[in-house]
Order: sequence, then C-alpha cells, then structure tokens
Amino acid sequence: MSGRATSYCWRALAVVVVLLAACGGSGAPERAAEDAREGPATTPSSAAEPAPPPCAPAPLEVRAATVLVVGIGNATTAEHPLSAEVASLGLGGVVLVKPNVVDATQVRTLVDGLRRQSPRPLLVSVDEEGGRVSRLRPMIGATPSARELGRRPPAEITAVAAERGATLRDLGFDLILAPVVDVDGGPAGGAIGDRSFAATPAEAGARAAAFAEGLSRAGVVATAKHFPGQGEVADSHDGAVVADVALGELEATAAATFGPVIEGGVPAVMMSHVTFPALGPLPTSLEPAAYRLLRSLGFEGVGVTDAVNMSAVADQRSLTEATVMALAAGADLVLATPGDQAAAMRAAVVAAVADGRLPEARLDEAVARVLALRGEEPSTMVCG
Repeated sequence: MSGRATSYCWRALAVVVVLLAACGGSGAPERAAEDAREGPATTPSSAAEPAPPPCAPAPLEVRAATVLVVGIGNATTAEHPLSAEVASLGLGGVVLVKPNVVDATQVRTLVDGLRRQSPRPLLVSVDEEGGRVSRLRPMIGATPSARELGRRPPAEITAVAAERGATLRDLGFDLILAPVVDVDGGPAGGAIGDRSFAATPAEAGARAAAFAEGLSRAGVVATAKHFPGQGEVADSHDGAVVADVALGELEATAAATFGPVIEGGVPAVMMSHVTFPALGPLPTSLEPAAYRLLRSLGFEGVGVTDAVNMSAVADQRSLTEATVMALAAGADLVLATPGDQAAAMRAAVVAAVADGRLPEARLDEAVARVLALRGEEPSTMVCG
C-alpha cells in the first residue's frame, strides 16, 4: 500500500473514532484508538493460568515426630543429654513434670533452651490442674482444687483460671493439661475425687468450660480431660480399668460434660485409658469408637492420649505398639513421659505407615491438626 493510501486510511479511522466518542462519552476516543492499534482484546478467562506448584509433603520421619509429646526424664536444663536429644527430634511437644521444675528462672531457661534446640515450633505442656495435681507449686504456691473452685460462680472460676494461665504463659508454657471434666462426688482422694468440679454432668461440664475459658483468655491452650469420663473409677496408673456402662448412658454423660467445653472452643481433649465395653474392647485412648464419639459432639481440635506408658495400656502392649494403635484409632497427639523412647516411637510410626498398619492420610490428618494448634500453616508439611 502507498504512503498516501495509508494516510487516508488513518484519517478515516480518526473520523470513526470521533463519531464513536460522540456516542460513547468521555474516554472513548482513547480506548477506541488503543483497541484499533492493539487488535482484539484478551479476556481474563482466555489468559493462560500458571499451574500450581506440586505439593511436596515433609519427609515421613518429620511428620511422624510431629504427633508425639514426650518427657525429658529428670532433666532440669536444656543442655542435659536427654533434653538435647528430645528437642532435636522435631517433636510435636514436650511435657514437663515435677522433677523438671526447680524455680521460675530455671523453668524459663529450660523452656527457652528446648525451643531454641528444636528444628520446629514446640508445644511445651504441663499438668497443672490446681489442688493436689500441681507440678508448679514451688512457683505458684498452693491452689484450690477443682472441687473447691466448683462451689464458686462460673465468672470467678474463669477469673482464677485466667490469672493462673497468665502465670503459666509467663513461665513459657502453652499447652495446659487441664481442666478435668470428669464427674466425681466421691472421696476427695479418689483417682479423680476433688480434681472434679462437680458431682453431676451438667455442673461439671459448665464449670470446666468456665475454667477452660479463663486459660484461653490468658493465651494458653486448655486440654479438657478425660474423655468420655473417668469419674469414680479406679486409677488407670495402676492397671486396667473397666467401666461397664450402657452405651446410651455413656453418650449422654459425655455430651453433658464435654459438650459445654467443646461448644466453648476448647482446642484439645485428652482421652482416658478406661475400657468401656459398650464402645469396644480397648482402652479409650486406643479405641476407634471413642474417637468417633468425640467427633460426633462437634469437636474439631486435637485429640490427645493420656500418657500411654501408664499401666492400663503398658501392661498389655509396648510403648511403640500403643503409639501406632492410638494414631490409627484417631489420636492426633500421643503423650508419653519416657523421652528416651521418643526416637523409637517415631520409627514405629514411620514403619506403620510403610507397611499399611497406619494409613498415611490418617497421619497427615493428625499432623495438620497439631500444626494448626501450634499456629503453623498445615500446607507447610502435608498436602490436601
């Protein structure tokens, strides 16, 4: 085409643009001219979307470690060989017991050192119910039992728990193995006894929920225990405990007691070691039907076992076997106080996934819940 013809075409196009502007309003000439130069518009739907990067789950050994909480023996420093070994494994958390506690400065230093040595964030837990179950009495002094607190108004229970929770948070703890939700109106020194807030399900549940709320206000994680209820039975520290309760009664009691704490948003629930034949032949912490019952109440948080080295479990099976059974049943965190067994527990979980005894999807479900509890994004370790 000649230069003159080209010039003519552009002048004609300009006239069209002006006419379109007259009809289309402000800004139309610029848009029309730009469209003429650039050709047909490309809509967002026709643009090529980049493919999402493939998900790469964390190594199986890393995920297996995430679902374990163990003790550190009698260690009082992070430099102790067992402390250093446990911290290096990248576990879900550690639990401190009475021999680990000397004074406030020592506890803060120990907790800080454990966290610094861990390759992942670490939940640091403690059994601090108040009353006779108080691991931190050297620092916080004597505290009222749940039974004593249960005689006070719920608002006062919440205030007491919030004050105690603030002290625990200041010491470095973030996972508190309390409150007890079990019903028990029997002798104060019983296995549960005065650790219970009340002698009826409705009262025990409401008061435990008030205590859990106080801990939450203080910024620490409450763990309601011992699902589905352990009141007025023998101590599972000493051996197998069987409670022959009708299924309907068991379900009603569990709903009345644990329902309020679950509705209140408690992030963690601890399973008991009591065997309820109405649910199945195994201790609750290893019984799939018990975890199904817990989830049927709307609980979406972390299911924690009571310590699987307690006699009710350990008399019948090894620590590693119990760990795998608990996870397969529905546990998200397996608690055991012998820290020197942590590596073996992790190896057992890896082996169970490899040979199909523990579905990998079940492990990943547990890992995702633990990561969420620790404030981490689950997709950093698991897919789906």
